[in-house]
Amino acid sequence: MMQQITLQHILLLSTALFFIGVFGLLTRRNMIAILMSIELMLNSVNINFVAFNKYLYPEKLDGVFFFLFVVTIAAAEAAVAIAIIIHLYRYQQQIDVAETEKMQY
Repeated sequence: MMQQITLQHILLLSTALFFIGVFGLLTRRNMIAILMSIELMLNSVNINFVAFNKYLYPEKLDGVFFFLFVVTIAAAEAAVAIAIIIHLYRYQQQIDVAETEKMQY
């Protein structure tokens, strides 16, 4: 007998991913790990958009459009963040957040 995946299951998964991202954001010192944590949090929000769209309004595509918007913004954010991280690494030879705060140009 197959069980159906309910909205509660998807929300539980999304909540777990979001708090894993928050934990990574608060505990990591490496800028790449922080960026990955932010992306994980954004993806958990995307899961929510698609899940609520599927279970509450299956005839509309509002959740899918929000998903596409968030993915586009996340891609732009990642490109800018990686460019900043590469610049800092070239200048300072490391990407530790604590050391970057002390940096003098």
